[in-house]
Amino acid sequence: MAARSAPSCHLRLEWVYGYRGHQCRNNLYYTAAKEIVYFVAGVGVVYSPREHRQKFYRGHSDDIISLALHPERVLVATGQVGKEPYICVWDSYTVQTISVLKDVHTHGIACLAFDLDGQRLVSVGLDSKNAVCVWDWKRGKMLSMAPGHTDRIFDISWDVYQPNKLVSCGVKHIKFWSLCGNALTPKRGVFGKTGDLQTILCLACARDELTYSGALNGDIYVWKGINLIRTIQGAHTAGIFSMNACEEGFATGGRDGCIRLWDLTFKPITVIDLRETDQGYKGLSVRSVCWRGDHILVGTQDSEIFEIVVHERNKPFLIMQGHCEGELWALAVHPTKPLAVTGSDDRSVRIWSLVDHALIARCNMEEPIRCAAVNVDGIHLALGMKDGSFTVLRVRDMTEVVHIKDRKEAIHELKYSPDGTYLAVGCNDSSVDIYGVSQRYKKFGECVGSLSFITHLDWSSDSRYLQTNDGNGKRLFYRMPGGKEVTNKEEIKGVHWASWTCVSGLEVNGIWPKYSDINDINSVDGNYTGQVLVTADDYGIVKLFRYPCLRKGAKFKKYIGHSAHVTNVRWSHDYQWVISIGGADHSVFQWKFIPERKLKDALHIAPQENLADSNSDESDSDLSDVPELDSEIEQETQLTYRRQVYTEDLPQLKEQYKEKQKSGTSKRRERAPGNSIRLHFVHGYRGYDCRSNLFYTQIGEIVYHVAAVGVIYNRQQNTQRFYLGHDDDILCLAIHPVKDYVATGQVGRDPSVHIWDTETIKPLSILKGYHQYGVCAVDFSADGKRLASVGIDDSHTIVLWDWKKGEKLSIARGSKDKIFVVKMNPYVPDKLITAGIKHMKFWRRAGGGLIGRKGYVGTPGKNDTMMCAVYGWTEEMAFSGTSTGDVCIWRDIFLVKTVKAHDGPVFSMHALEKGFVTGGKDGVVALWDDSFERCLKTYAIKRAALAPGSKGLLLEDNPSIRAISLGHGHLLVGTKNGEILEVDKSGPITLLVQGHMEGEVWGLATHPYLPICATVSDDKTLRIWDLSPSHCMLAVRKLKKGGRCCCFSPDGKALAVGLNDGSFLMANADTLEDLVSFHHRKDIISDIRFSPGSGKYLAVASHDSFIDIYNVMSSKRVGTCKGATSYITHIDWDVRGKLLQVNTGAKEQLFFEAPRGKKQTIPSGEVEKIGWASWTSVLGLCCEGIWPVIGEVTDVTASCLTSDKTVLATGDDLGFVKLFRYPAKGKFGKFKRYVAHSTHVTNVRWTFDDSMLVTLGGTDMSLMVWTNEMEGYREKRPCDSEESDIDSEEDGGYDSDVTRENEISYTIRALSTNIRPVFGIKPHLQQKEPSVDERPPVSRAPPQPVKLQTNNVGKKKRPIEDLVLELVFGYRGRDCRNNVHYLNDGDDIIYHTASVGIVHNIATGTQSFYQEHNDDILCLTVNQHPKFINIVATGQVATAPSIHIWDAVNKQTLSILRCYHSKGVCSVSFSATGKLLLSVGLDPEHTITIWRWQEGAKIASRAGHNQRIFVAEFRPDSDSQFVSVGVKHVKFWTLAGRALLSKKGLLSTLQDARMQTMLAVAFGANNLTFTGTISGDVCVWKDHILCRIVAKAHNGPVFAMYTTLRDGLIVTGGKERPSKEGGAVKLWDQELRRCRAFRLETGQVTDCVRSVCRGKGKILVGTRNAEIIEVGEKNAACNILVNGHVDGPIWGLATHPSRDFFLSAAEDGTVRLWDIADKKMLNKVNLGHAARTVCYSPEGDMVAIGMKNGEFIILLVSSLKIWGKKRDRRCAIHDIRFSPDSRFLAVGSSENSVDFYDLTLGPTLNRISYCKDIPSFVIQMDFSADSRHLQVSTGCYKRHVYEVPSGKHLMDQAAIDRITWATWTSILGDEVMGIWSRHAEKADVTCACVSHSGISLVTGDDFGMVKLFDFPCPEKFAKHKRFLGHSPHVTNIRFTSGDRHVISAGGDDCSLFVWKCVHMPH
Repeated sequence: MAARSAPSCHLRLEWVYGYRGHQCRNNLYYTAAKEIVYFVAGVGVVYSPREHRQKFYRGHSDDIISLALHPERVLVATGQVGKEPYICVWDSYTVQTISVLKDVHTHGIACLAFDLDGQRLVSVGLDSKNAVCVWDWKRGKMLSMAPGHTDRIFDISWDVYQPNKLVSCGVKHIKFWSLCGNALTPKRGVFGKTGDLQTILCLACARDELTYSGALNGDIYVWKGINLIRTIQGAHTAGIFSMNACEEGFATGGRDGCIRLWDLTFKPITVIDLRETDQGYKGLSVRSVCWRGDHILVGTQDSEIFEIVVHERNKPFLIMQGHCEGELWALAVHPTKPLAVTGSDDRSVRIWSLVDHALIARCNMEEPIRCAAVNVDGIHLALGMKDGSFTVLRVRDMTEVVHIKDRKEAIHELKYSPDGTYLAVGCNDSSVDIYGVSQRYKKFGECVGSLSFITHLDWSSDSRYLQTNDGNGKRLFYRMPGGKEVTNKEEIKGVHWASWTCVSGLEVNGIWPKYSDINDINSVDGNYTGQVLVTADDYGIVKLFRYPCLRKGAKFKKYIGHSAHVTNVRWSHDYQWVISIGGADHSVFQWKFIPERKLKDALHIAPQENLADSNSDESDSDLSDVPELDSEIEQETQLTYRRQVYTEDLPQLKEQYKEKQKSGTSKRRERAPGNSIRLHFVHGYRGYDCRSNLFYTQIGEIVYHVAAVGVIYNRQQNTQRFYLGHDDDILCLAIHPVKDYVATGQVGRDPSVHIWDTETIKPLSILKGYHQYGVCAVDFSADGKRLASVGIDDSHTIVLWDWKKGEKLSIARGSKDKIFVVKMNPYVPDKLITAGIKHMKFWRRAGGGLIGRKGYVGTPGKNDTMMCAVYGWTEEMAFSGTSTGDVCIWRDIFLVKTVKAHDGPVFSMHALEKGFVTGGKDGVVALWDDSFERCLKTYAIKRAALAPGSKGLLLEDNPSIRAISLGHGHLLVGTKNGEILEVDKSGPITLLVQGHMEGEVWGLATHPYLPICATVSDDKTLRIWDLSPSHCMLAVRKLKKGGRCCCFSPDGKALAVGLNDGSFLMANADTLEDLVSFHHRKDIISDIRFSPGSGKYLAVASHDSFIDIYNVMSSKRVGTCKGATSYITHIDWDVRGKLLQVNTGAKEQLFFEAPRGKKQTIPSGEVEKIGWASWTSVLGLCCEGIWPVIGEVTDVTASCLTSDKTVLATGDDLGFVKLFRYPAKGKFGKFKRYVAHSTHVTNVRWTFDDSMLVTLGGTDMSLMVWTNEMEGYREKRPCDSEESDIDSEEDGGYDSDVTRENEISYTIRALSTNIRPVFGIKPHLQQKEPSVDERPPVSRAPPQPVKLQTNNVGKKKRPIEDLVLELVFGYRGRDCRNNVHYLNDGDDIIYHTASVGIVHNIATGTQSFYQEHNDDILCLTVNQHPKFINIVATGQVATAPSIHIWDAVNKQTLSILRCYHSKGVCSVSFSATGKLLLSVGLDPEHTITIWRWQEGAKIASRAGHNQRIFVAEFRPDSDSQFVSVGVKHVKFWTLAGRALLSKKGLLSTLQDARMQTMLAVAFGANNLTFTGTISGDVCVWKDHILCRIVAKAHNGPVFAMYTTLRDGLIVTGGKERPSKEGGAVKLWDQELRRCRAFRLETGQVTDCVRSVCRGKGKILVGTRNAEIIEVGEKNAACNILVNGHVDGPIWGLATHPSRDFFLSAAEDGTVRLWDIADKKMLNKVNLGHAARTVCYSPEGDMVAIGMKNGEFIILLVSSLKIWGKKRDRRCAIHDIRFSPDSRFLAVGSSENSVDFYDLTLGPTLNRISYCKDIPSFVIQMDFSADSRHLQVSTGCYKRHVYEVPSGKHLMDQAAIDRITWATWTSILGDEVMGIWSRHAEKADVTCACVSHSGISLVTGDDFGMVKLFDFPCPEKFAKHKRFLGHSPHVTNIRFTSGDRHVISAGGDDCSLFVWKCVHMPH
């Protein structure tokens, strides 16, 4: 029996011998107090060399492997291994946890580093991606995370000289990181030629972007920026493991055992070779070094710590030693002295002094040691070895006595007999040998009973018996010394054992858990005098049990610290200490034994603050010492709040079913009804499973909850107001201490807590994301800023929130049993308590975690179940109410005393200014003084005390009290029966609210002519309710059984009630007294109905599928309706009382004739023609539409038709009340739906005059009264109705531009593929044929001719070393919008194309660029707030795209937000204060995200819509409200905390308004919103309701709208044909009533505006045609600022032979002439067909243009007249070239041909010949300098050379090699082999051009890169520089004359980039 409680003594860790040197580095530092901090096993150690004292940090649950010291050198961060590893930041002075960082890494935390000011911490994980994570450690919040590297990272460090920069290094890499926003971006270090690519082990940062790093080969690599600039070779002779920077310089330590000191510029100061010192030895390896002033700390691989004083560097001082490699198994204690002996696989045996805490002797053996024993006289020490031998040494000088090897397998255990004569040696080959000590260890006998290896031995006190344990768990006994096995149990019974170290045996049964057969306990040692037993197991735990402990599963105390298995444990000879040793952690722990502790001592050894607490809850013995749970609590713990379908699953389910249903919804469906209902009053209060959920507000209203509704009840007016933001049961409620804010927590898959204002009933914040299934307790902090919540998931997670921001501050697992209450400490916001089943815990916050300590009940105490808790008058005092009726009083974590307060559980308690009030199951409210000494007053809740003004009747005396609150001179009491009572201080009690008690409520009937209704429930009551303004329960009657249905007779005098046992009764409706009752059925009566008129018949339906018809007058059964196959659910009479309509559970709709009950078949079309007296049926054609899309998961349980037969109300299993137009024919009718009930709505009824709808909630036991509001009658109020399930089928309108934008698929640059349909083997993969004449090395042949004729021969040739972007012609208007803005008061404009942001000066035309995006920009916005002037946000395309926020003036990136929007970001918008940014994704959910962009923090995110959202914009005056528009979509959003709430735009007020596709949004005062539609209308919304339509604001879609902040005027832009009165741009007044139109003088047939912006007197317009135009408001003058090609690709590109002009030709059918110097378009020719190629003649006087349709044209430059045109081909012309002598024109086409024309024959252009057998289409052509040859590159990666003009194919390679070419644009040929990259599987190099100087080459490729090479480049994968900016596919590229510029043309981006060439200086 004794083992039922844990022993009352205690162990305290006193010393740890060892230091972790293996597999760790940089883990040893001096703290500010000159103490030394390091770690071993799972313990952080702070060692004071001055006092020779250790302190321990034990917050980890597994091996610590990394450590970092805070720059102020007091705080330490440590990281551990494990499945869910965490980081602890702790104080080295107090060894208390400051912060816990968790839930991010897996496997382990390999490295840690603090930044310069210690605010941030970086950690590196051991997961496969080696994740790098940056933390704000004080708040426990992760700031940023990125994959670190594919291989291990060994070190990471902040660059202390540059903010936001880090460096990490590891296996074969070093990376330089920058942190911007939430993005960590790495750049790999470039080793280059300076050093070998190799593993870098450690690093340190220095000034001027220098980084020093230690490499595996012993060199030091020095980095500047990301480049290796020099190496210091041979700094060490082997790997450098540690580098430490201090004020004086750097210290490095290596595998060679040397420490080197360097000055600040890394010049060597000195070297210390530890191997050469006295203490040194061969193979010493340094793992950690720390240099402070004149002291150096060194940690070695072999677990030693040296301290070196610099001026005596040859005398290192050894301050800590431990065992090293291999496992540690051997442990023995000296029989008379305080000494311990250990031996390990490192072959050393060591003797430790337990008093001096020091190693006093060490001896190395030949073999690994596995066990040890000291003889009784303390002279001999025996060691068992791994090879089967054993050695005996003399203790005093460690000299050998004998060495004996009789066995082959390891010796695992040996022991001397108590009389010192024998040594028993147990071996792994399952035998025990007995040796005689005095006979020089002669063998006396052996014991051979075991079948497995020997694990433990014990001698009897008289040395005559030996007991053994083996690996099978068998316990055997032998007689000594012979070794004969003893089988007779009687003989052993009386034996007294000298020691007890065996793990099996009756006396130690209790150390094993109850139902397990595992053998994970490695060692035991019994302390007979103290009656305690200590055990060591495989989980690193040392436990204390009572001894003996006979029954399995005894209670224990547990101590953690060792990491994995503890291999051995022993008491010291005088039982003062316990020594335990760790196998893998090589450490020796010394614990001080503290016997029976007194409470006063207990204070200083308060249970160690571990995250795993050291109490005995882990043991699972019979819980007989815990009292039986009270029935009510028992019932409550059984409740499960899990749902089959959660409300949040509905949208997904809908989508799934929609897919299936696509076909079925062809019929045009009825509109939703015009009527709507509004919740008016709720009868009910949730008391049966909730507590403390009832409060007064400051103005004296009462707030509580029922079902899914938060109720604010005004008791003077007897009215209620409702918070309807929840969509499922509310389980808890708390009120804010200062303001009238309430927090409510609900059930859900990802349940939320709403904080709302009781005055405005608007949500202030919604918290979710960390709980599961539901939230069962919430509490505000005393200042109201924080909130604590508890979930009902399996571990009852506790979360602490900053609720206004919606941020989780800390999280922890609460308990495995239910927690009932959480309370925050009113004095210290970081502390809280939780109470629950067998649970009372005191928590304090530590960063992102909470540290919990169990309430300490003292020795005999037992853990009681706590039902409620409050804090007292100081921060230390707490009070809790138990399930047995006591109140416990706590100080700190200690139970001081208990007071008996109630009979039965104390459910509620409340602290007053001067005392307490408690309420219990006994129905008594008690007032107490402030120390629970006296009970001042009690109030019993009894009917007798009810005051006359009560709104109802008390059902029973002394109901169980679940909530108490005080205020306004009254006590407010909530009961389990759902009543709310107000108790006056003087005693009278007023009942305010009541509902049904526990049990489902189904029966509901409304009176035929009075505003009253009757309900009947499983709680065995029948109740009558007044629905008129007095809102109260008029009468109640208890029934023998629960009931499911009731009905008033037509005259209202009788009331029929159907009961659950198959009987029914008729009662007088006024007195509720019985008139008559029948019992004819066995199953539930499910519906009961009087026939209409005189009420002659009564139809009674039951669950056994029959309906009985009774004659009311004669009280006889007159008929029975048979034929239903399942239970009956609803019955209705026809008007004549002759026909019954019946619904059954099998979804049958049947008809029976009354009164006989004959079955009738009625064709479905006739049913609605019959006049029905009532309609409650849910089946049939008339109500087909009421079944939802997801009918398979939910049932419609009830319906009721208004008496005017127009509106059908329904209730369903998901808690929705819906209104449909009747008849609801066709599937999926439209409806309005209302959420207030939680799960099933069991019944709905209209009152006799249709003025109210009454609904019943099955499990929420509430009766809700709704008022019916007729059509047209509408208050402005938040409308909670919603459109129907399937969105309107009407299309949202059509426009080609919109469709294109909606369906565009954005190519991600990295995934782009060939733009040309090429085939064949890539050039760099082709096998080269050896050329015919490989010339001999010395040859008299003429020198090789020049490859390329050079034009600027006179100048010295200077290679080009760089390209700088100078100009971009192009603007992305075709599929983006609102992306042109003014900057700097209208001097500059900003816009984007491809992946560059462009700032363009209007006056000069100069441009500057933002080029940090790595893929196309899709959206751009400018921050309007004066604090953030010129701040721009741009979003891009990518698989994981990012948003960049940058300064438009200096192009500095301010923040990068890595998003979760897959595909791309299509809209961005800043909030009114400029601090928040809203972004919309292109992912399938079109996610909307809100960011705090300066910190890079994501605040909230939510799926936006299932179709494309085009724009989302913040209201210009708000930081929380915004509007999104898209395909058939407009939504009005509110940001509440971290939650996004949305309302769909409501059309129903305007007749025939339909939801169109919305394209743009603007805002007006008073919550007006304007949205532009696809049809050209503009919708005007007030709040979220459509209030007016501005018809045809434009003739085509309204693509852009702009709200001017200074005067509220609105600009709209649309798609319009220019006409006299209309224009594509209009300026409107604030209300959108008057406007002025502007025409854009572009000469286009239709203008399509994509972007508008208004500056001072000017409007800036961006068009679909890539123009940006400035329009003057006064004179309407247009000034085109930017031109570009409209559609791409731009294929043709030609530069003028002598001037800075160039031509471009594109798919849009234009050829344009551009001037680089003037930065503008000079001219444009419309050709009417897509152009493919263009070329200047050598003199520049003619231009040849090749078209897509096979035609080509020659123009004269001077007059732009056509000189000649010809069409000899039907397919596109791909290249066209004049010969250098201007005689020939070569035309290459996709028909695999090149045609030659002789220009000297005049403009008739007859073909003179063509090239034959070209294998594929032509890509590029070049003439030779002498015009005699033409080279052609083709689409199958082959290059051919032809003779001109004959067209003959030249095959002779030698001849080809001798040709000098006039130009080179070919991507093929050996000379350009190097331009093909390794990564071109799917994508190609598309174009190339060699400079006029003939020594540089530029290329363009499908990835959108421009690359610069040297020419020629025959080597594969040549070196190059690359330039980003274009979208995928650069189509063409050319040098201008004099190699001054490079022009590149884009495919996807229709843009022309002009790059300035930077030549190398001479």
